[in-house]
Parts: sequence; structure tokens; C-alpha cells
Amino acid sequence: MRVLGGALLAGVVLAAGVLGSTGCTLTIGETAGAPADGAVATATASAASPSSGPASASASASASASASASASASASPSPSSSPSRGATPVPVRGPDQKLVVMTVSGGFAGVHQEVTLRGDGTVLTRERGGPVVRRAGAARFKELRILLGDPALEDVPDFTMNMSARDMFQYTLQFNGRTIMTDRSSRLPALERLINALSRWLPRS
Repeated sequence: MRVLGGALLAGVVLAAGVLGSTGCTLTIGETAGAPADGAVATATASAASPSSGPASASASASASASASASASASASPSPSSSPSRGATPVPVRGPDQKLVVMTVSGGFAGVHQEVTLRGDGTVLTRERGGPVVRRAGAARFKELRILLGDPALEDVPDFTMNMSARDMFQYTLQFNGRTIMTDRSSRLPALERLINALSRWLPRS
């Protein structure tokens, strides 16, 4: 029996040596016909998974945090989107008062539009089709009056036009006893806020 056991053990060792020299792997309990390389690759990937998992999770969390931060930054209002500190609504003296009149002209098509905010909270727009009157609503009416009361408007020049540019829209605004003309070629945040708010009422072509 010892001779038989010794011979069996020697045979196993010899077989292992042969398999090892040919680059094969002896897998106990593996399904017959399954490629040994595939089993090794799977085991290697599984073994590497735990160590690479946290790194991937960390990278994903970092990317997610960066994306959230970018989204928050984009959603946050820019400093130029709100009136200057200390802006108060301009007073209303009567329902027929013209708080502001803005005329838009020029462009390739020769546009001529006009929007007027009145003391009764209505907005009158004029174009080639005739006048249209709409009510601003309390919140929008107050917003427009705050924009008109922005102290930063006092520093806006009366005339900011790029005379070398052609076919640009020209904006003429009359309010607080002033007349301002601009083609929006200069950066004037307080005036831009007012023009943007009034432009919401203009007809869309």
C-alpha cells in the first residue's frame, strides 16, 4: 500500500509539474471544458474589485459634488440680476402718470416698438398693429418701480451708442425727467435690468 500511495503521490506531483510548465491552472471542482484563463481573469477582477470600489465610489461622489456645486452656482442669481442695495419703488402721483416710456427702433427690419408703464399699473404697447393695454399685476408693477428707483441709474450716461455699428437696435428711455439713448453696446447693469423687464411686454415677432 505504501508503494501504491507513493506512486499515486508522485503521479499527482508530476501532473502538477507538467501543467505548471505549460501555463495551465489546475482548478478543483471547475466545470469540464471551461477555459482556465477565464476563471483566473474572473478571480483577479473579483479580487481587485474591493480595492478599486472605494476609489470609484470616491471619484463618483467627487464628480457628483462638483456637478451639484456647478448647478448651484448656475442657479444662483448673479449680482447684476438684482437692483442695487437701497433701491426703492418710485412714487406714483396719479393713474395717468407715465412712469417710463421705452422706444425700440432700428434693426434689419426697421422695427419701431413702444412700451409705456403708467401709474394705474397698466402697460401700453404700440407697434404697427396698434396699441395694446395690459395690466402688470401688483408684484410686477412693484418690480418695475423698484428698477426705476435704482440709484445706479443716476450714473448711467444719457447717450451710449456705437456709431460705427450698423443695424443695431436703439433704445430710448424716458423716466424721472431724463432721456437715455443706448444700443446696449456698453455694459450698464442697472439700465440692462430695466430694459429686460420692459422688453417682456413687447410683441414677439
